[in-house]
Amino acid sequence: MARYTGPTTRIARKFGEPIYGPDKTFEKRNTPPGQHGLAAKRKKQKEYGTQLKEKQKVKYMYGLLERQFRNTYERAARMKGQTGVNLLLLLESRLDNIVYRMGIAPSRAAARQLVLHRHISLNGSICNVPSVLVKPGETVAVRERSKSLEVVQNSVAAATKYSWIEFDAKELTGKFLNVPAREEIPENINEQLIVDLYSK
Repeated sequence: MARYTGPTTRIARKFGEPIYGPDKTFEKRNTPPGQHGLAAKRKKQKEYGTQLKEKQKVKYMYGLLERQFRNTYERAARMKGQTGVNLLLLLESRLDNIVYRMGIAPSRAAARQLVLHRHISLNGSICNVPSVLVKPGETVAVRERSKSLEVVQNSVAAATKYSWIEFDAKELTGKFLNVPAREEIPENINEQLIVDLYSK
């Protein structure tokens, strides 16, 4: 399976929440997609189905493929502390996610594209690998020649600030101050369901 590039509202409706951010279409029509949408909503889901759905939701949310997600989970399992929390902290430390959190891009998919197209630098050097893990203290910035991009300017104007990121909107430069605490991550994720799924 290649990376999903289809309609995002359809996926948001599948999980019953706007996982890609504010979505006017989702607000108007938040039933599951397909002919039997409402019937599917009433259908009782089994434990495995609930766990799988949560894993798929996080995969779509952060834009990872199955193998990438599995590798990230295994890395989280080797770290000290709770595996589920470690998984979320690794996902939050990805370069494409940091670009999104800084407000340089309106979505994680857009942030990924900016990184791939060499518009972003990490510690002064151009980096075109979205999955690179940014360490606390490292600097992420928009390249000088890319600062005038319309998508960047529009996104920065509507950016949300996060306590673990320091960002200069004029210079379009930011610093990853520290790994966020679990309660600071705003997404609605039950990481324990993912741990239970992979523990089987």
